[in-house]
Formats: sequence, C-alpha cells, structure tokens
Amino acid sequence: ELLAANQALMTVYVMRASLKELWQPTDPRRWRTAWRAWHAMAISSAIEPLVRFAKRLKLYWRGILARMRWPMHTGQLEGINNRIKVMKRMAYGYRDSDFFFMKIKAAFPGNPR
Repeated sequence: ELLAANQALMTVYVMRASLKELWQPTDPRRWRTAWRAWHAMAISSAIEPLVRFAKRLKLYWRGILARMRWPMHTGQLEGINNRIKVMKRMAYGYRDSDFFFMKIKAAFPGNPR
C-alpha cells in the first residue's frame, strides 16, 4: 500500500540508482547503449521532473562519453592551465611569440598529434 501511494518516488529512486551505475568507468559503446536505455526509461516514466532532467542531461552526453574515452580529471586540466598562465606572466614583455610556444612545448612533452 505504501509503495502504491509513492509509485513516482520509488520510480525516481530506482532511476537514480541506475544512473549512478552509468558513471562507473566502462566501455564507451556499452555506456552509450546503457545511456540510451536509461534515457528512454526516464522519458517513458512521465514524471515531469525526471523527464526535464533527462532532456537536460541529454545535451551533455557527448562530453560525458568523451570522459569515458579519455579519463582526464579537471584537476589535471587546471594544473596545465595554471602553468601556462605562469609562463605567460613570466614572458610578459617578450616580443618573440615563438619563445613562449617553445617554453610550453618544453613544459608539456608528449605525443604531438
């Protein structure tokens, strides 16, 4: 009787638990399939806040999928941006932009693409 009275709440609770499982690192193709299934269930639930959330989240699925393919945390990106800003401050007044780019390349050796 309690479950029947709170059917919408129970549906949202189950959907939340299944959405949490999507964030575990996995194969990007399986993630995309699981995401489509979750999104279809959310839309078919006819619970207005859940439908709005699913539609809003759908706008960001490409970025989420990119995170699955290239697992880089934002802390790493912030560190890289900070080092570049420090180099820019140190290079203030130089007229040779090639020197600045050489400093960036030296600071971040890696595979050039």
